Amino acid sequence: MAGKLFIVGFGPGDKKHMTLRCLEAIEQSDVIAGYELYVDLIREMLENKEVYTTQMQEEIDRVKTAIQKALEGHAVSLVSSGDSGVYGMAGLVFEVLSEMRAQGLPVDIEVEVIPGVTAATAVAALLGAPLMHDFATISLSDLLTPWPVILKRIEAAAAADFVIVIYNPKSSRRVTQVVEARDVILKYRHKSTPVGIVRKAYREGQEVIVTDLEHMLNHKIDMLTTIVVGNSSTFVFNGRMVTPRGYSGKYELLKNDRVGEETIV
Repeated sequence: MAGKLFIVGFGPGDKKHMTLRCLEAIEQSDVIAGYELYVDLIREMLENKEVYTTQMQEEIDRVKTAIQKALEGHAVSLVSSGDSGVYGMAGLVFEVLSEMRAQGLPVDIEVEVIPGVTAATAVAALLGAPLMHDFATISLSDLLTPWPVILKRIEAAAAADFVIVIYNPKSSRRVTQVVEARDVILKYRHKSTPVGIVRKAYREGQEVIVTDLEHMLNHKIDMLTTIVVGNSSTFVFNGRMVTPRGYSGKYELLKNDRVGEETIV
């Protein structure tokens, strides 16, 4: 009898930010598959489980192994950090299953996609409230998407005044793209626009920096970094990034409430 495949997003990596359903799925699974770096983040939870890991650019093998194990009757968790449906494994699983069905291969397994806290919302919480209005997420990884396409999307998001969340900004191989992206955004945003840079969110060695477009490249940026570029309304309050939703343009925020004044009894 075919088993079940859980496609699990476990968030930033610490157990406190994993959903209850994520924890249940991992507990119920006897096979765990994932990118080695991410599996290492939850290794302490995997005692007495069969663990299959692969490296970067071996995602297809990872997915095919997870599907095969489920077809053999196992309960399998294919894990991703963040949310499995945001630059994660969920889409690839369904692509492979669709191709298998087209070739007449068996695909009679139950699949459950379990959401997790994606990097955009994880780093936003650390930075303050930068995503209170419309925003776009853009990955700078050109491994699967041509760089000219990525640049076009950055330009469109910048021109439309979206807050921009940048995933995968820089790697050891890919060092110039984040510079090009910043320069494109500067065509539409003032150099003093707030920028948040978060490395290793909710992990050991976490770094949270609030800077601006002019100076963002002065800070350490790598594949463990997520960048949030504010829109034309974003401001900094007490070291936190805030993007207004628009309440102050429609309502008086304090009126005559005298919030913060001492009450004399």
